[in-house]
Amino acid sequence: MKKNIGIVIVLALVIIMAGTYIKREIDASNAIPEKSKGYEVTLGEEVGIQKGQIAPDFTLMNIQGEEVTLSDLRGKRVVLNFWATWCPPCEAEMPHMQKYYDKYAKKDNVEIIGVNLTYEKENVERVKQFLESYNITFPILLEPVWSVSKQYEIITIPSTFMIDTEGKIQKQIIGPLDVDALRENVKDLN
Repeated sequence: MKKNIGIVIVLALVIIMAGTYIKREIDASNAIPEKSKGYEVTLGEEVGIQKGQIAPDFTLMNIQGEEVTLSDLRGKRVVLNFWATWCPPCEAEMPHMQKYYDKYAKKDNVEIIGVNLTYEKENVERVKQFLESYNITFPILLEPVWSVSKQYEIITIPSTFMIDTEGKIQKQIIGPLDVDALRENVKDLN
């Protein structure tokens, strides 16, 4: 009987130690780092996809094969758009994005970044053909594996995040935008 009580006590201690270790690891992974992938994060600031949170940083290759990092655009307003060539609403939205880019981007201190979901039914040649057919000149990034869209919890495309000059998300819009909607949403960004 005393032997059984001893085994129970040892098992209880092992379970408590394992639980403490797991909790410590979870707390450490949720802690706000002093510097998060290029963005300076101060106390009270959080990285995430909700309004007012610092947009999660990432680096992807553009269609020309050059690296583009979101945090390098700090100081500009950013329209971060997730899309695919096989998506009819995305196709309808692209000419509006380009028209806004040509007419207002410099004036409004805006960079449009299109993240093509290359991992989903896409290939680079098809993306290039699509961009050429619509004369798209704003930066298009290729996401070869499900990573950035996973980080931004993209379920429906097109999905667009409006990011202010401090790198904070101010709005997420699901569905296509036209020039007027883009202009209106950009005006709300600092």
